[in-house]
Amino acid sequence: MIIKESAENYLESILVLKNKKGYVRSIDIANELSVTKPSVSVAMKHFREEGYIVIGDDGGITLTEKGLEIAESVYDRHRTIAAALMAIGVDEATAYDDSCKIEHDISDQTFQKLKEFINKNGYNY
Repeated sequence: MIIKESAENYLESILVLKNKKGYVRSIDIANELSVTKPSVSVAMKHFREEGYIVIGDDGGITLTEKGLEIAESVYDRHRTIAAALMAIGVDEATAYDDSCKIEHDISDQTFQKLKEFINKNGYNY
């Protein structure tokens, strides 16, 4: 399934926020991604229609199985690429910033080889 980079960033942010805070609201996503609340509202409407999220009566946002699958995949790429960059000497902040840019464009083959390298050599992520 191919979705836009911005959609991947939104879904990944929902996952990270849920793991960090235990809940996710639109304002949390806006703050995390430095976007406007109206932009988040438009995106959440689209994600709800596409079946990626559900929004509770309290405004809480939860990933569906479909949304979680994408979010976990993007987050795995993010962490693995950052670990690979740190393994070659890139500082942590730069590695995570750069991995966010790379995670959307890297081929599946290259990603799998990076992941194998990281796991084989005991690098943590």
